[in-house]
Amino acid sequence: MNSSIKLLLWGIALLVAGPTTLVRAGVATGKPVPEFTFTDLAGKTHQLTDFRGKVVVLEWLNPACPYVVRHYRSGNMQSTQAAAAADGAVWLQVNSTAMGDLDPEKSAEWQAKQGVVAKAYIRDQSGKLGRLLGAQTTPHCFVIGRDGTLVYQGAIDDQSQATQANTPAAHNYVKAALAALKAGQPVAKATTQPYGCGVKYGDGR
Repeated sequence: MNSSIKLLLWGIALLVAGPTTLVRAGVATGKPVPEFTFTDLAGKTHQLTDFRGKVVVLEWLNPACPYVVRHYRSGNMQSTQAAAAADGAVWLQVNSTAMGDLDPEKSAEWQAKQGVVAKAYIRDQSGKLGRLLGAQTTPHCFVIGRDGTLVYQGAIDDQSQATQANTPAAHNYVKAALAALKAGQPVAKATTQPYGCGVKYGDGR
């Protein structure tokens, strides 16, 4: 194996965080999520407590990540967002990846092209929000209950290696969590191992 191939494989290994990677959560499931403030693409400032009384879903993403691309090309992420919106939940997209960050205009263009259903897109350039929640991969999803408690964190579904065609048929953990909350029941699978591309926080962040 020549050096260029070794370097390529090493780069891929750094990029992709598979389902066996151990993750240290920033907030334990079942615990209150600390208050945080963010600015949306229009420059408007929000804070988590603005949405108290509503379910909040946070989706970590990187538009260049092949796992993110698969979930959007299959329509799986948009259908999950739409299901959340239909139940009155607030969906927040977060990009904490230094190498995958787009400027506000390009981020908005990407959202429009994908048909995103979300309250806000957060450019977490400091990495503060990602580190607060312990975001490790893209996608990595978090569901916050109406009382501000973290009720689910982990993968969007149970099929890390699904094809684009098979993605919608996977067991969707986020939809299951939303359905449980709607029914007033506890979330059966409250923590799962996220999979996808590793979040690459910038130097010193």
